[in-house]
Amino acid sequence: MSGDGTVGKAMDVLDQVAAFGRPVRFASLLSASPYPKATLYRFLQTLVRQRLLEYDPERQTYALGVRLVRLAHAAWSQSSLAPIARPHLDALSARLGLTVHLAQLDNGQVLYVDKRSAAQPVEMFSQAGKIGPAYCTGVGKAMLAFQPETERARLLTQQSYHRFTETTLTSPEALAAELSKIRARGHAYDREEHEPGIICVAVPILSDRGRVLGGMSVTGTTKALSLETLTGLVPDLHKTARAVAAEAEAWVFPGYGEDTAEAQQAMGAQR
Repeated sequence: MSGDGTVGKAMDVLDQVAAFGRPVRFASLLSASPYPKATLYRFLQTLVRQRLLEYDPERQTYALGVRLVRLAHAAWSQSSLAPIARPHLDALSARLGLTVHLAQLDNGQVLYVDKRSAAQPVEMFSQAGKIGPAYCTGVGKAMLAFQPETERARLLTQQSYHRFTETTLTSPEALAAELSKIRARGHAYDREEHEPGIICVAVPILSDRGRVLGGMSVTGTTKALSLETLTGLVPDLHKTARAVAAEAEAWVFPGYGEDTAEAQQAMGAQR
C-alpha cells in the first residue's frame, strides 16, 4: 500500500487494474484490494472521470483508459532511451541476426523499453513495455551490478527471489556475489535463470561518470547458441552501449534552458 496519500492510493488502484491484464469486475478488484469497498469504489470513479480507466457498463468491467496511451507515448519519447537507441539497436540486431533488448530500471525491476527481434523470432517473456525481474535476467543484473553500493544494497532488498528455473539465484547473498563478478568482467549472463532454454549476454549503458542509464542484451536459445558464442559478442554490445550513452548525454530537451530559468524565477518569487 502506498504511503503517498490520495494520489499514491489512486495509483495503487491503477496498478491493480493493470496487473489483471484484462478488463476486470469490481468484485475481483475488491477481493485483492487493501482498501475498503467504499474507498476502492471512490478511487475507481475518479480514475474513470480522469480517463485513466474506462468502465464498460454492459460487462461491468474496468480497464486501462486511452489517456494512458498518450501519457505512455510522452514518457517513451521524453524519459526513455528508446528513441535515441533505436537506430543503434536496429543496426546491431541486423548485424548479428539476433534479438536485442533495451531496458531501464523501474523501482528495482526491469522495464523493457524496446526490442529488436531476430530474423527468426523466438517466443519469450520480454516485450517492450513489460516489467521483468532484475535478479534473474541478464540485462537486470547488468544494471544492478553498476549501481552505487548503497543503492545496490537497497535494490537487492526489492527482489522477490522466486525460483523460475533450476539456475535462478534465490538469495541476496548469491545475487551479490554474482554482481561482484559482473562488475569485474563488465558484462552479465542469463543462464536460463528466468526462462528455460533462453540465454543472453548483457551490458550496462553508462554515462561518462558511471551512472547507469540503462542496459542492453543479446538473447537467443540454447538450441541455437552457447554462452561462449554470446561472450564473443560482448565487444559489439559495449560499442553499441557507448554510442547510445554518448547520444543520451548529448541530447537536450527543446526549450530546457528556458523552462529551467522560468522555474527558478518562480521558486524565487515564492521565497
